[in-house]
Amino acid sequence: TMVNRVLLAGVLVEKENTGTEEEPMWRARIQDINGNFFLNVGRFQPEAAAAMADLEAPSYVAVIGKIRTYSPEEGKVYISIRPERIVQIEEKDRNLWLLEAAQCMWDRLLKVREAVKDPDAGINDLISKGFTQQEAEGVCMALEHYGNPESTVYLKTLQSALRKLLPDNDVDFGLPEDMGEYPDEMDDEIVDDDVKVTSSSSAPSAPVADSGNDMDKEEIILGFIDRLDPGGSAKGAPRDEIERLAAEEGISANEVEEISDSLMDKGLIYEPNLGYLRKI
Repeated sequence: TMVNRVLLAGVLVEKENTGTEEEPMWRARIQDINGNFFLNVGRFQPEAAAAMADLEAPSYVAVIGKIRTYSPEEGKVYISIRPERIVQIEEKDRNLWLLEAAQCMWDRLLKVREAVKDPDAGINDLISKGFTQQEAEGVCMALEHYGNPESTVYLKTLQSALRKLLPDNDVDFGLPEDMGEYPDEMDDEIVDDDVKVTSSSSAPSAPVADSGNDMDKEEIILGFIDRLDPGGSAKGAPRDEIERLAAEEGISANEVEEISDSLMDKGLIYEPNLGYLRKI
């Protein structure tokens, strides 16, 4: 995977302590122009947990964290973030982030459009056309994994984001007008410096893997952590070594990421340092 952590800026619309006062476990929901993002913050993210305790909903926040997706029902994809840092921000900060994110998305759309003109183009071919090494690798991986993208949904997102920043929702951006309303329009209304949020939905709980195969893989990863960190050192087991051992068992790096996230959700492991895992 090329994305390990994300930066999100949006509105904290609700939070709930599902733990105790001594050991809080915060569940929260943040909205941005794309829709809902769900946060789980516990004792192994002490800085984020302390910040969450002081935040009031609704308020503007920025979050840095590791991301995962899950589908509790067909056709629905939820995004969960394990935050490492949460800070309260101002409306202008959210707007600047939204503008920069829109600019980056537009640039990526142009890059992908250029790449699909030549289906046989490889990384070096794209670099010769002005792509950076990272852009060329990312575009090639995305096209190989997802195929040619349907740009309409991204254009809808761009249009919705830009209109959020402007006082007139009817500004013509030169985009197709038959796209209709963006289906995941935010239900919060920002008026001057006040945040007004209307929402009755709550964050669903992430499903726990129930297949024997998934459970077996979790046991394998736990075994690797034991082997690489037998004495429970302060540093933990290096993730790259876990991935190397997992590859020998036919478990991909992406699967290791998903399995480690699941084990963290279950309270079996944590990340004491960036790139290291320890059993609890």
